[in-house]
Amino acid sequence: MAILTLLLVAIFFASWKAPSWVKEIGRFALAFGVLSLALGLRQMFGVLKVDGNVPINVIYGGLNVALIPLIYGVIIYLVSLIVRLIQKPRI
Repeated sequence: MAILTLLLVAIFFASWKAPSWVKEIGRFALAFGVLSLALGLRQMFGVLKVDGNVPINVIYGGLNVALIPLIYGVIIYLVSLIVRLIQKPRI
């Protein structure tokens, strides 16, 4: 999550210094969110494999925690698109 927050700050910094990087930083945040989701699911399934009798509410809690970086990455990507739209010159 700290890396995603740094990428959000980098979007605002890039919008000021290097506007062409805004969309790429947003794409990287989205990709990092998907990677974090995959790693979180792998960790969750590893715990389930060790202890087979896990209540369903614990599984749902694990899914909720695993989805947080993906949602945050998508939000950062949407912010990058909005910043990019604001920066584009109007015709």
